[in-house]
Amino acid sequence: MSELCSICPRECKAERKNGRQGFCRMSEKPTVARVSVHMWEEPCISGNRGSGTIFFSGCVMKCVFCQNYKISAENFGREISAGQLADCYKKLEQQGVHNINLVNPTHFVPAIIESLDIYRPSLPIIYNCGGYEKKETLKKLEGYIDVYLPDFKYAFEELADKYSGTKKYPSVAVTAAGEMLRQQPENIFDKDGIIQKGVIIRHLILPSNTRNSIAVIDMLKENFGTDITVSLMAQYVPCGKASVFSEIDRKITRREYNKVLDYLENSGLNGYTQELSSATKDYIPDFNLQGIE
Repeated sequence: MSELCSICPRECKAERKNGRQGFCRMSEKPTVARVSVHMWEEPCISGNRGSGTIFFSGCVMKCVFCQNYKISAENFGREISAGQLADCYKKLEQQGVHNINLVNPTHFVPAIIESLDIYRPSLPIIYNCGGYEKKETLKKLEGYIDVYLPDFKYAFEELADKYSGTKKYPSVAVTAAGEMLRQQPENIFDKDGIIQKGVIIRHLILPSNTRNSIAVIDMLKENFGTDITVSLMAQYVPCGKASVFSEIDRKITRREYNKVLDYLENSGLNGYTQELSSATKDYIPDFNLQGIE
């Protein structure tokens, strides 16, 4: 990493080598809050043996409703070296997981590349991010990442700024998704239906914001056609500082869910959907430094 950080679209020019600086409030060494087997991703990711997840602390976004608020905004976690991160891959691989799932990795891309140069597991590497990515940074990951799993949170800039503190999110997310699809243009699955290469674009339905969800579906179809894979998520529960905004301080309703689901089905886009029963804090991991030595 250069001394002045420009990894994410914010390009805040922080001197992260000298400590936890910049918007993400992280040093250049990866800070990790949990390393564990995770069973609650899409079926093609978790399978029956689980996804080997590594939860990184800090974030290039500041979503007020983040279910991982303790680590994304409050920065809980332990700083480790690239070599220790490579050891995490080995330990997860030994547990028989289907893949290595890098959760919220954006601000640690140089360290991730270094770690994968130290040890490359014989498993798909998943880049699980918020969609607010810099194209030039993603290009550096070509050949390292097998599956991209970005969010596409917003079609409207004002919502992105209001709830996540990001500017120009829709255009940034479209450009990022386009680069991911360039690198991995086809979803490839093994004989058990576990994804080996490809892109799955996630969208979380927010309460009181079905108009945004419908606009996201339109934006994805307009930019990428109907061959992309979309994962429509209904798991929203108020977390973090969601109570600051009364309109999102609740779960989504059955009516809201059905409205977006029907629109997705009529759009011609294919992928995965969640049941409303997924909207519970029971599926949020306990961030307790599990798996980190």
